[in-house]
Amino acid sequence: MSTAPSSAAVPAGGLILPVLAKYWWLILLRGIVAIIFGVLAFAWPGITLITLILFYGAFALADGVLALGHAIMGGNVGSRWWLALVGIAGIAAGLVTFLMPGVTALVLLIFIACWAIALGIFQIIGAIRLRKEIDNEWLIGLSGALSILIGIILLVAPGPAILGLIWLIASCSIVFGIMLVMEAFKLKKHAA
Repeated sequence: MSTAPSSAAVPAGGLILPVLAKYWWLILLRGIVAIIFGVLAFAWPGITLITLILFYGAFALADGVLALGHAIMGGNVGSRWWLALVGIAGIAAGLVTFLMPGVTALVLLIFIACWAIALGIFQIIGAIRLRKEIDNEWLIGLSGALSILIGIILLVAPGPAILGLIWLIASCSIVFGIMLVMEAFKLKKHAA
């Protein structure tokens, strides 16, 4: 029995570029899905929150399926367990969104608010700890304070915060999609 790794298997040294390059088109598709989601969110200003949540669910589901497919198609799944987890989480988020869209909106808002507050606290702690090691550590602390403020606003004024969050998610989705598309074409150059 041969123990030689398949051509798609990741070498023991952890080089995954050949596998990522082989399936560059999956990254391209993920980028296109993200861009479409962002553009649709901006294109229909009168769109309801529930429709945006369902768009998010479709995006999360499609992104999850594509990420899981990328993890499975590469051969040695053990080295890309993180990509499989991203895929499973995306599929789960998409399904939960379709089954409970109202709850999804509230939970997403609360999750983002708590994350922003926790991130801000840790940034301030980091700035205090780094004050003797780096210059302008106050910028880290200031960004932490801003993050805490955003988290509090999300919790205190959820209506306007959700609308602002919709535009933020749309913007981030487009930027994320463009970055994935650019990365896919870079990886295509390495494809065999």
